[in-house]
Amino acid sequence: VLALAKNPEAYRHLSMQFENREVSKTYHAVVDGIHSFQEKSVEAAILKLNDGTVKISKEGKPALTYFTTKDTYKAHTLVECHPITGRMHQIRIHLRLLKAPITGDEVYGGKPFFVSSVKRGFNLKKEAEEAPLIKRMALHAFSLEFALLNHETVKIVAPYPKDFQALVKQLSENRR
Repeated sequence: VLALAKNPEAYRHLSMQFENREVSKTYHAVVDGIHSFQEKSVEAAILKLNDGTVKISKEGKPALTYFTTKDTYKAHTLVECHPITGRMHQIRIHLRLLKAPITGDEVYGGKPFFVSSVKRGFNLKKEAEEAPLIKRMALHAFSLEFALLNHETVKIVAPYPKDFQALVKQLSENRR
């Protein structure tokens, strides 16, 4: 999701909304395991580490995220994520804290997704090695909602990319 301002006034208006946490950001994530989150909040400070990762620490900056389960599958869950603050890796580390790492996010404990794990009779050619269905973490910036200068509310929605869509489709078709 990308929002562009056409002039300096619109840019300032949008920037202030981000700064004042008035922009509603929605992400969708496929996570490992079955979880039932109903507006589950995680409020845990995040500290940046020198290696480019983060950890939960009292010395870190405050961070708040809400999670809601959208769908459950055989061994995965589709989760809607609403970060209130905008810390680096916030959704990733907060989901790990809930023991629900993002599928494919090996930095924070997620496992790659292989079609063979859900599809009966899945066969590879001789001596071929199965590749993960999605070659990145299963996290998608789904929507942004904010006010225009005229106070009209705008919601920008980004459809799932092909790899994320393929993952959700495989999970849906092979529930049991």
